[in-house]
Amino acid sequence: MLRIINQQADVRAELQRICDRTHDEQVLHKEATVREVLQAVQRQGDKAVLHYTAEFDHQTFKADELRVTAAEIDAAYQQVSKQLIDSIQLASKQIEAFHRQRVPKSWVHFGDDEVVLGKRYTPVDRAGLYVPGGRACYPSTVLMNAVPAKVAGVPRIVMVTPPGTGKGISPAVLVAANEAGVREIYRIGGAQAIAALAYGTETIPKVDVITGPGNIYVTIAKKLVYGNVGIDSLAGPSEVLIIADGTANPIHVATDLLAQAEHDPMAAAILLTTDAGLAKNVQVALERQLMDHPRQVDTSKAIAHYGLIVVVESLEIAAQFSNEFAPEHLELEVEDPWGLLPLIRHAGAIFLGHSTPEAVGDYLAGPNHTLPTSGAARYASALGVETFLKHSSIIQYSQTALEKVATAIDTLATAEGLPSHADSVRCRVRKDNSDSEL
Repeated sequence: MLRIINQQADVRAELQRICDRTHDEQVLHKEATVREVLQAVQRQGDKAVLHYTAEFDHQTFKADELRVTAAEIDAAYQQVSKQLIDSIQLASKQIEAFHRQRVPKSWVHFGDDEVVLGKRYTPVDRAGLYVPGGRACYPSTVLMNAVPAKVAGVPRIVMVTPPGTGKGISPAVLVAANEAGVREIYRIGGAQAIAALAYGTETIPKVDVITGPGNIYVTIAKKLVYGNVGIDSLAGPSEVLIIADGTANPIHVATDLLAQAEHDPMAAAILLTTDAGLAKNVQVALERQLMDHPRQVDTSKAIAHYGLIVVVESLEIAAQFSNEFAPEHLELEVEDPWGLLPLIRHAGAIFLGHSTPEAVGDYLAGPNHTLPTSGAARYASALGVETFLKHSSIIQYSQTALEKVATAIDTLATAEGLPSHADSVRCRVRKDNSDSEL
């Protein structure tokens, strides 16, 4: 059952317990396994990828079977409904429209003192997208990762996703990939897929950035290859925190909590409310909906271990607890969400009002659904075009401008004990500069 506690309880300790739900001794054991996989793929390439795919996913391939063919992508359109294709196309359009507004512009400033400064943005050469698969399919994850990469101008986008029964990839996933401009798709998953993208194999190219969510093995692998490649984030199990007052509909709130809990047995679903009556009604509504839930086992585990209702004295206190938790998804189901918004400092995505369930953001509102979890919203942001871009500084000094700052540079370089730094400026500004000393 979804527990209810009041503000007098140790709320902070309970929220911290939920936030830390992925930090256990089992993770250390899994990390040793992942390191072994990474090292094997780095040394043996395709051979290791195929070995671990057979061991972990129980799928046997030859190297030339790893890549999804153009014919398979074409056939996928015949295997899904027109309604699903239309929905994927609409979502792709919405996501692209949003992310085009986020593309940073290169700039150059010409100062009055003959100094030119600027910043130049360029995309990475290759992006690797990880899309969870196997028993489930996530076309929305394809779009949320591939569309920003396309908008950023990445020349080569490579997607990996675990195969399902019979070595096939979900037709919905293939359609979404094609609509987002991804043509290079490999049927592998797990830590071995991350290793292949990070180090490259005979078949799979090494990339510059890896994005996309996955299970704990995928997350650990991304953590361990960071530095060799860039990553988007270390996404943990999904989570939602809802702040609600007496104007919220308890059935809607209960459904939104379940919408997160159904993701994973470790998903977190939290309600902070000023209304004790709402708290009880949400508890009852959730239990009723859970009785016939298609994913009852996993959802019940999430609710039992990481579900929580807290009755607080005010919305201000609710905002304070929320900021300390820094949720991945935050719903403000209150009478005046815009009035509460200025109190919110840390959240991956914020959904305002009674008609904005988190599912809107999951699928087609436009903002990305790949978000920081487990408190990372205190310092991290959603995946976006910036994930696939890097910037270079542009600096140019005229001779006159260099002479104006030469003494300061000389002084700083000397203070740091770096004589050649100082000499590199002195030799350019001294009046008797010549090649006679060469």
